[in-house]
Amino acid sequence: MAKRIVAILTLLAATAAQARPPTVVASIQPLHSLAAAVMSGIGQPELLVGGVASEHSYTLKPSDIRVLQAADLVVTVAPDYETFLAKPLKGIRADMLAMADLPGVGVLPRREGGLWERHSHDDKNDHHGRDGHVWLNPMNAKILVVELSDRLSRHDPANATLYRANASRTLERLDALDGRLRARLAPLSGRSYVVFHDAYQYFEVRYGLSPAGSITVDPDRPPSAKRLAILRDRLKETGAACVFREPQFPAPVVAALAQSAGAREGVLDPQGADLPNGPDQYFSVLERLADSLVSCLSAR
Repeated sequence: MAKRIVAILTLLAATAAQARPPTVVASIQPLHSLAAAVMSGIGQPELLVGGVASEHSYTLKPSDIRVLQAADLVVTVAPDYETFLAKPLKGIRADMLAMADLPGVGVLPRREGGLWERHSHDDKNDHHGRDGHVWLNPMNAKILVVELSDRLSRHDPANATLYRANASRTLERLDALDGRLRARLAPLSGRSYVVFHDAYQYFEVRYGLSPAGSITVDPDRPPSAKRLAILRDRLKETGAACVFREPQFPAPVVAALAQSAGAREGVLDPQGADLPNGPDQYFSVLERLADSLVSCLSAR
């Protein structure tokens, strides 16, 4: 009898170990990376928008719909950020986690005026007056990591200890990243530059950077000739050292503007389009932002 009980318990333990982990779907690569870090050794999250695709203009494929329908947890920036998810998520029963809506996340308003182009009321990326790029502040990322650990532990109590251990390691990595970025970017304070679209406010505020403005509001809508002429003149007036483009969008406009204003051209990518997905991707995104800024703004 004792042997039979041991055998049954062994079988139950093996079954529990083989139980399917929660199906997690993340909207964009940086959120997917943080989810992958918390799920390390347990499972892999699914990603919707990857590579050079833009969340500003993404259209869900039938395979994406199937992934969402099978999800236990869907991780997004905010309901008003990934607008392509608004209708599909209404029919999904999954647990929803919106990073920008978490208590403690420091949400910033959009910038307008000067070289920050005015947003129109019908702008599809309006986000109700708030800047949606919250993941670019590592302190906000820490809040998401803690919430991911809590949610996953509720969905999968058998692995709660491992989720929490993974979260603890990730929080330590985020603190170390923040320290490195502060040290690297401190010498750039006061050096002016222009970005393709206003995606970097959280990074800039955290590390005391000095952006002068953006070329466009809607990355999928090219700036007018009038807008470019105004930018060229103001770039010269402000002495902006660099104009940064993004790999997801056409480069000629930025190249022409930089040349006409006598500024250098650089590349910033808020999502890490060409970086491999996984637990390290988020850290590489922010490190590479710092690399690009230091390289362009420190050049003589």
